[in-house]
Amino acid sequence: MGRFCNHKLLLNCCNLLFLVCGTILIVAGFYLFTDTKRILLSRLLAATSENLNDLPQPLFYYISIGLAVAGLIAVLAAMMGFWASCLNTYCCLSFYFLTVVVLLLAESIVCLAITLWPHCLGISLDETKMVKALQGNYGVPGREQFTIAMDLAQAKFGCCGMNSDINYDTSLWKIQPYGPRDRVVPLTCCILDNPSDKKSHLDPKPANETMCQSLEKKDYTQFRFSSPCLSYLDNWYRQQYVIFLAASLIIAVVEFCVLLSITLACTKISTKKVQVQSFMELRPRIKLRQREDNVYEPEVELRLAEDSRGAVIHGVPSDISEDFKEVYIQPRDLYKNRYNTTFKPVSSDYSVPTTRSYLV
Repeated sequence: MGRFCNHKLLLNCCNLLFLVCGTILIVAGFYLFTDTKRILLSRLLAATSENLNDLPQPLFYYISIGLAVAGLIAVLAAMMGFWASCLNTYCCLSFYFLTVVVLLLAESIVCLAITLWPHCLGISLDETKMVKALQGNYGVPGREQFTIAMDLAQAKFGCCGMNSDINYDTSLWKIQPYGPRDRVVPLTCCILDNPSDKKSHLDPKPANETMCQSLEKKDYTQFRFSSPCLSYLDNWYRQQYVIFLAASLIIAVVEFCVLLSITLACTKISTKKVQVQSFMELRPRIKLRQREDNVYEPEVELRLAEDSRGAVIHGVPSDISEDFKEVYIQPRDLYKNRYNTTFKPVSSDYSVPTTRSYLV
């Protein structure tokens, strides 16, 4: 019974950890959903994919919803685990086991896809493709999210263009009349007076707009960012998936612990059933032996026999002594007067009724 309680306690502890992980996933999903800057930057990650670039929302928007849904499923699975632990049946534990296995496999597939084959998800930071995406999407009507995301990256990282500031010279924003003709680069490429403003990418205020928009390199060097944004985007992307992989690894460890605890609980159920079955098979035999035993055996030998039979039942309490008392009848002691050699009746064997005399 002690081992069974230990296995049950282990299963409940693992369920509690799984419940905490699910709650953290829900909170992380809501946090990512409210982090508009992070979601906007994710638009640049999928700029080279036609399918993802045509989505109405950036990539991280859907990932935030996926995290919240995954956390909700984990919480429901953990609650089902507590229920299965209370019922302690093969059916409930097996269903809980399969649910955790499905979650673990889905998580493993996503992690492998992000780590080994990011192109399968449409995530590619190829320099040539990113430059073409910038030149074909920045400032174009209908691509406002890409434009704002690029302005955010330039204001946040202090960079200009994907691999150079000359990327804008051959862009649709410059060739077509989508932007002011006197601007060589967007205002977010200029060194700003309000870099600490959270909305500086929406309302940039250059320190010297005239010098920043100059065509001479010696004039705009001190007033325009010259670093390419692609390297910053690559580092930012690596930070995001490292955080994601670390969280996935922790959740995977918890899920493995849950699977192990479920396996131990199922093993304990099997062991308990075998013990009960063996006890039920041995009980009729023990009762039959009790009826066949000699009732004239000394009481000490009977107790020893009861103890030895009780040890055969693998720790299950037996009712041998109670059954024996039910069938045992104390015989008469026929030899209690064997030392009476006078052959005279013993007065104790005869009971003479006492009468009260009423004579005065």
